[in-house]
Amino acid sequence: MEDCLFCKIIKGEVPSTKVYEDELIYAFNDIAPQAPYHVVIIPKVHISSANDITPENSKYIAHIFEVIPKIAKDLGFAENGYRVINNCGDDGCQTVKHLHFHLTGGRQFLWPAG
Repeated sequence: MEDCLFCKIIKGEVPSTKVYEDELIYAFNDIAPQAPYHVVIIPKVHISSANDITPENSKYIAHIFEVIPKIAKDLGFAENGYRVINNCGDDGCQTVKHLHFHLTGGRQFLWPAG
């Protein structure tokens, strides 16, 4: 998608602070962190939202969840725990229409989310 912010980040057209990258996914520090650690993890293919996950593209999402513990461990907050968040659609507060997951850690979170 030409006008997608996250597609531009993947292409290197928009700067980001890379945390992790492989052939399927890219992870970078959020520019407005909500916790001491706040990483955004995106598939390298454009999937608009969780509503658009299919059998053909679900390998990207499975891979993200395989890598999340590695990122948390590498950054040093896996043992104490973390939160994984996906916002889907306008009512779910999805601001960038490219499927992404927020990995947050480094502090205890309130329940419900806060």
